[in-house]
Order: sequence, then C-alpha cells, then structure tokens
Amino acid sequence: MLRQSLQSYGSARHLASVLSAAMLAMGLCSCQIDGAPDITGSLGEQAEASRAADPRRDVDSYGERFRANPGDAEAALQYAKALRATGQRAQAVAVLEQATLARPDNKALLAGYGRALADNGNFEQAFGVLGRAHSPDNPDWRILSVQGAVLDQLGRYEEARQYYASALKIAPDEPSVLSNLGLSYMLSKDLPKAEETLRHASGRAGASPRVRQNLALVVGLQGRLAEAETIVKADQPAGEAEANVAFLNRLLSRKDGARAEADSAKATAR
Repeated sequence: MLRQSLQSYGSARHLASVLSAAMLAMGLCSCQIDGAPDITGSLGEQAEASRAADPRRDVDSYGERFRANPGDAEAALQYAKALRATGQRAQAVAVLEQATLARPDNKALLAGYGRALADNGNFEQAFGVLGRAHSPDNPDWRILSVQGAVLDQLGRYEEARQYYASALKIAPDEPSVLSNLGLSYMLSKDLPKAEETLRHASGRAGASPRVRQNLALVVGLQGRLAEAETIVKADQPAGEAEANVAFLNRLLSRKDGARAEADSAKATAR
C-alpha cells in the first residue's frame, strides 16, 4: 500500500522534495500560496492573477518605474510579482532586496522580500526577513502562516506548527492556514492527521479549490486513488481536473519509483 511505502520511506529529504514538487506543480503550496507556484502562503495578493494578465508587460512598465525610483514600494512589489510570474525568481529577490535597502522599515516590502526569498529556496534568510515584517505586538496571521511554511521546508515541523497555531488564534479556522498545517503533517508523514486537518479546512467557508486539491493529494498518498480523483474533479473544469488527476498519478508513481531506487541502493550497500 502507498501509505505503508510512505511511512517506511527512507529519505525524509527526498520525500519532502517529491511532495513539494507536487504542491508546486498543482499550484498548491506548502505552503499555500496565491498566484504562481510559490511555496510560502498568501500575503494578501488574492487579485494577483487578474491584475497581471500580461506579466511581461508589467515587467516593462513596473521595471521602468522602479528603476526611476527604487524607493517606490508599490512599483517594487508589482515588478517583483511580474518577474516571478515570468520565472525570474532570482531577479525578483534582487529587486526587493534593493527596495528594502531604500525603505528598511516598510513592512509590505519586507513581507514581499521574505516571500521572494522563500520562493527562490533561500529559506533561512527568508525566515529572518519575515520576522521583521511584523512585530509581536502587532502580528500578521498571513506572515505567521508563511513563516510556518518556511520552517516546514527546513524540516522543522514542530516549530512550524507553533506558528500555524499562533496564526489560527488571530484568524480561527482560516482555511489557508489549516491547509498549510495539513501539509505540514503530510511532510512529516503523519497522513491520517494531515487528512483530518485538510478535511476540516475544506469544509470551512471560503476554502479555495487548492485546499481540496491538497486533500486529494493526501488521500491519494494513502492509496485511495478513486476518492482522490473525485475530490480533484469536484470543482474544476474538466480539462484542468483531468490534468491534475494525471499529475497526481505521476506523482504517486514517482514516489514509488524513488522508494524502489532507495531499496535497491540499500541492497547494493549490504
């Protein structure tokens, strides 16, 4: 069974990379993120996709505006989003680094910079920057959730869940935070707890299709493929649903293939 394979999986690092790849390719996240395949969670950019119908155009327009004034926070944030949307994640980091040097106390810039660092795989640095984007006396539940997601990427699952718990105290039953928490359990290979949490998240008002896709992933990882496919297809256009089902099947095949490779390597080492 897939669940047994997962629980006996030898390499936690490889497991995390496989599951992170799934979340990215399905537009999920570890971190639940809006827009492009990020790994860190929403920072209030719900309208990003609709505003950036042509990110290449935004790269030009906001890039020109930013170069004229690197202290223009709105230009920097929009320019960085457009760069991420066109796959230029390292450039987005550079833009926001320059902007935060010009405006070191701007919380929105710090939050955007931390997100860009995490999206680019700079998790340790991202965690430090995100900590400066809000304060203990004025915490932001969205940033707390992103910080938890970054800690999950670092394999620090128990610490991550403390951040999710803090976020949920501010925003009780917020489905995006619950979804991140469920993915945290998934990454630490506690699939029953992951499923329980994601089912709760998917039943909350305002839960996005991504939350249910996360649930489908966890259900599929436990070997219940027919149920996972039903969840994926529930609220998606036919073509998109079929694509996600096909990806889910490829992911599960990849995981089992990686397990076989690990077993073979162990046998060779004996």
